[in-house]
Amino acid sequence: MDWKIWERIEAKVEAGRRLSAEEGLWLFDPSLSLHRLGQWADRVCRRLHGQVVYYVRNAHLNPTNVCALRCPICAYSRAAGDPDAFTMSVEEVLAEVQEAVDAGCTEIHIVGGLHPEKPYQWYRDLLRLVHEAFPQLHLKAWTAVEIAWFAQQTDRSIRAILEDLIQVGLGSLPGGGAEIFANRVRQQITPRKIDAQTWLAVHREAHRLGLRSNATMLYGHLETPAERIDHLIQLRQLQDETGGFLAFVPLAFHPARTQLAHLSGPTGLDDLRTMAVSRLILDNIPHLKAYWVSLGVGTAQTALAYGANDFEGTVRQERIHHAAGSPAPLALSVQEICRLIRETGRQPVERDSLYRPISSRPAPAENLNFT
Repeated sequence: MDWKIWERIEAKVEAGRRLSAEEGLWLFDPSLSLHRLGQWADRVCRRLHGQVVYYVRNAHLNPTNVCALRCPICAYSRAAGDPDAFTMSVEEVLAEVQEAVDAGCTEIHIVGGLHPEKPYQWYRDLLRLVHEAFPQLHLKAWTAVEIAWFAQQTDRSIRAILEDLIQVGLGSLPGGGAEIFANRVRQQITPRKIDAQTWLAVHREAHRLGLRSNATMLYGHLETPAERIDHLIQLRQLQDETGGFLAFVPLAFHPARTQLAHLSGPTGLDDLRTMAVSRLILDNIPHLKAYWVSLGVGTAQTALAYGANDFEGTVRQERIHHAAGSPAPLALSVQEICRLIRETGRQPVERDSLYRPISSRPAPAENLNFT
């Protein structure tokens, strides 16, 4: 172990200088203390955001689990004839969104399966109907995988699909479907899903149209540390080009009920190291999410000291991670989120989907009860 490497990296972090891919790979070396790495990431986070940790009142809408891809990593997808396959009716969709609105949600996160019997118009109409019924909601809808599927179905360009969806209420894109960009791994875990360049192309086109989006990385399966760094560097390069990514979300792989159930998934220590490395490499993506549905509530709370500045939100009705055995609750209340953030010494701030603080609804007061 060469201590000069750590000293050089620490000096660059202190000076706010960009780390190279090679230096990023060194950050995954277990001989580098996780505590020291966390301190570096925390400094960067505090430099960007001070004491603030954001949260959002949001709900997830997963209209169908029927999917043509049936990826080995996915415990959510079903074939059309499976006994637990489902496709929501318009009435069911609107009822679920109404429940979210009644709970004070400002954002609906919409993703699902690539239903082989549903045309693009079905997905478009779903978005349109939700937007018309609840125009106050921000609709973060359809991953790059779904956008590319729509383009393929209709023989239209990605840009044309995005322009059409914007007309019926699309507000931003979620970051799902990125998995790991390395083709070696994608061929094993998502052999029928779009490749990395298509995923990046969808987000590039969205950014050119003025849409903001998130980015993700699914880790803890068959990828190597070098492939994680390659993934982060490609995201950083696209952000240099477009500036359109709002947040990065590291997603811990849950192997239960997938075709990779023999794997153990990442440890809590790996979760925290990956969070910290992400903060240090992604110097141009402003926000880093501790997605408690994926990480678990305790690890997500700890991640606020390892570079994360966003606790995501209430996340009502999430089905995809829970299908793979996530032990996280089905939802968190605003009071619980604020308590978890305050316990780390940070200040909870409610945001909208574009990270604008919602000052009209201050965070609930802390309830100190030592009995």
